[in-house]
Amino acid sequence: MMKVTVVGYWHGYPEKGEATSGYLLQHDHYNLLLDCGSGVLSQLQKYCSVNELNAIVLSHYHHDHQADIGPFQYARIMNKGMGKEMNDLTIYGHRDEEAFVKLAYHDVVKAMSYDDQAPITIGPFTFHFFKTQHPVPCYAMRIECQNQTVVYTADSSYFDELADFAKDADLLITECSGYASDPITQFGHMTSTCVGKLAAKAKPTHLLLSHLPHHGDHEQLRQEVAESFNGTISLAKSGLGIRLL
Repeated sequence: MMKVTVVGYWHGYPEKGEATSGYLLQHDHYNLLLDCGSGVLSQLQKYCSVNELNAIVLSHYHHDHQADIGPFQYARIMNKGMGKEMNDLTIYGHRDEEAFVKLAYHDVVKAMSYDDQAPITIGPFTFHFFKTQHPVPCYAMRIECQNQTVVYTADSSYFDELADFAKDADLLITECSGYASDPITQFGHMTSTCVGKLAAKAKPTHLLLSHLPHHGDHEQLRQEVAESFNGTISLAKSGLGIRLL
């Protein structure tokens, strides 16, 4: 059984006491974090010890998706200095930017690269990557584990191939950075209307709206998506857990 926990879901910066993008995937005692944005390290420890984490996979290097990598590296080296037991930890990122070289840290954090040419295996998970449409190089992820599939769009404007990549996912975690009338698509993000179009084409079993805006009533986002997609739609909240059976 795979479990997905929302650690953080805000767009750009974290609201008080919360975090930007971060999602904990767990299966058979393996703990993997998708993205590690601002506030994620603090919030993560509600669900998983820093020392019990096995891997981090980064979609891209904007601050709201990787700002807590530095604090995480410090946590690892400090806990090692205190003699605490730690799982081996690898951070996975793309090499399209120089930021990749900063992911490894001393002898406590390893780094490995991925690309969209071939899948990779990380613990019990198989990852496929797909480059999105965003101002900087960014990759969506299709994650398979025991006949269950999670797709994470990361950040992107809508395009048909992204919907094809997400086809028939058991859980589709999609950015929903604005309401139908918000002019954000030019910045490489999706409105609720875009997400509705994506979901109608991809047909996931469960759609999770995340990377949410700092204004308005988020329930309106769900209602606007539902105009195009009649499946199960959830709004990301801190601590929300979804089990894939």
